[in-house]
Amino acid sequence: MTEGFEPRPPHGYPEAPSDTGRPPVPPSAVFPAASSCGCPGAQGAAPSQAAPRKGRGRTAAIVAAIVLVLVVAGIGLFAYVLKGADAISGDAVAVINIDGAIGYNGTSSSPEGLKSLLDRAEADDHIKAVVLRVNSGGGTATAGEEMAQYVKEFSKPVVVSSAAINASAAYELSAMSDYIFVAKTTEIGAIGTVMQVTDLSEVMDKLGISVDSIKSAPSKDSSYGFRPLTDEEKAYYQALVDEINATFVQNVAEGRGLSLDYARTLATGLPFAGTTAVENGVADEIGTLEDAEEYAADMAGISGDYQVVDLEVSPSKASLLSLLMSSYDLSARDLTTILEEQTTHGTIAR
Repeated sequence: MTEGFEPRPPHGYPEAPSDTGRPPVPPSAVFPAASSCGCPGAQGAAPSQAAPRKGRGRTAAIVAAIVLVLVVAGIGLFAYVLKGADAISGDAVAVINIDGAIGYNGTSSSPEGLKSLLDRAEADDHIKAVVLRVNSGGGTATAGEEMAQYVKEFSKPVVVSSAAINASAAYELSAMSDYIFVAKTTEIGAIGTVMQVTDLSEVMDKLGISVDSIKSAPSKDSSYGFRPLTDEEKAYYQALVDEINATFVQNVAEGRGLSLDYARTLATGLPFAGTTAVENGVADEIGTLEDAEEYAADMAGISGDYQVVDLEVSPSKASLLSLLMSSYDLSARDLTTILEEQTTHGTIAR
């Protein structure tokens, strides 16, 4: 027994006052043995003590895990910044992955994400050229237009390495590069623009659903799908699509060095296989990602060895939190409940 340590009676058992000189009351006197009366619940009766709060241990473990993951994520993000600043020591070719739908999502498949990475490559004297590794079926027309402009304005060589698909808005920005590699089975091109309006009016009629639109102009609700388009509205939207598509075709013609008339013949809305794309001028050469990196290095005038570095958009706090919650199968509501409970119980002070 440790020196100076006084044993305490079992939790829930009363201790006799020290000034009485009497021994502690035995447990049997406080909690008599179950009687033999056959009363329900009498046998094996438990001491009348506060039951432990269920789930407290698991909740505390989850909160501890959350704190740990956030700390690790912070350290990783700090290391990521240091790596981006110090890892490049000689001539380098940077690779930027454009994967998934083109849109305004903050990733490298968005105008703001791609521009941030191109700006970093522009400012780094070690980076002599950029390879865009594209695997995207397209997306938002405006996002594709903006990204094409950023590629066009980039001062260093840009080479595209097409993966499984490089279509629509993804191809629009690719067309502004200096050279495009494809695989034989790559789907590339799909030069065209589409707008879809789903007419749900007949289904709603069968379900007995009616929609009253209070609108400032007759066509304000034309694209909502609650009624069919009028002939005038169809003609208007067709003209709108044609106008937007004209910018797409113009960018392809300019970027690929094609006549506008010839670019229009390629704008069928359908993709080409890689082999056909090389033949018709949509792409330049059959090759791998490594071929694209070598070509970019040659364009930049790099002689000898060079580094290949991946440029990635720094993760945001929201994306880290999303990753954290998915790792522990937590919803935002679960996380809030846990934090509120711990604050109430004094685990987190404020």
